[in-house]
Amino acid sequence: MTFTVERQEGGVAVLSLSPEASRNTFNPDNFGPMVIEIESLMLDATCRAVVLTGNGKFFSAGGPVDEFAEAIHDGTIAKVVSEMTKSLHSLILKMRASDTVFIAAINGATAGGGLGLALATDYRICSEEAKIAAAFFALGISPDGGTTWLLPRLVGSQRAKKFFFNNEVWSADTALGEGAVDEVVTSEELLTRASHIAREWGKWSINSRRSTKQLIDASTSTFFETQLEFERALMISSVQSHDFLEGVTAFLEKREPIFSGLDENE
Repeated sequence: MTFTVERQEGGVAVLSLSPEASRNTFNPDNFGPMVIEIESLMLDATCRAVVLTGNGKFFSAGGPVDEFAEAIHDGTIAKVVSEMTKSLHSLILKMRASDTVFIAAINGATAGGGLGLALATDYRICSEEAKIAAAFFALGISPDGGTTWLLPRLVGSQRAKKFFFNNEVWSADTALGEGAVDEVVTSEELLTRASHIAREWGKWSINSRRSTKQLIDASTSTFFETQLEFERALMISSVQSHDFLEGVTAFLEKREPIFSGLDENE
């Protein structure tokens, strides 16, 4: 089995890759079903947050280099990589725009496209054994998986350039110090902590979750005036929702709000 999905209270789903899929995530037989499942969870109104994690020594070890070798020899390498990156990049775009909160529970090594998948989440927690690498330069290729867009936003453009050009491998503590991940915990605490963050971040309204993710992603690539208009448009939309009524009512009644988790725009 490529992965398992455990549904938890608070609208949390934990998707755990099998050890084989963690080692070879982007083999089509592994990644195809995984993409379908994640997209299904994003469409499920009862699922507010998804925890992604691996098994064994790897969170996600990146592309199947042995299969790349075969594809080079039979002349299909361009097709193989085109299909792989198309699938990964499409998933990452959907994750970034979704109201679903994504938490990466990085249990072990992550590299290449697996690093892009981790960086595309909204919150990253590492076990003490985790390692983060790019690994593209050692193969003589350029980066993919959104790593050249995502990592500079977290650590700065020059630090990201050094990470790639030096072909660096970061320990969990180094990744935390550089700002690439948000927490480091023991392996025993990893999934418990990830599920807690997933519940806490997933409890807010759909408008708050989705709009804030989109606004922050847009913030460094638009003019300030454009960003203000984007904020204004999303604010106008959100104040017409039932969740806004609930938030205002809860504030006046001095209690915690209970948001519906439903998208009234669909």
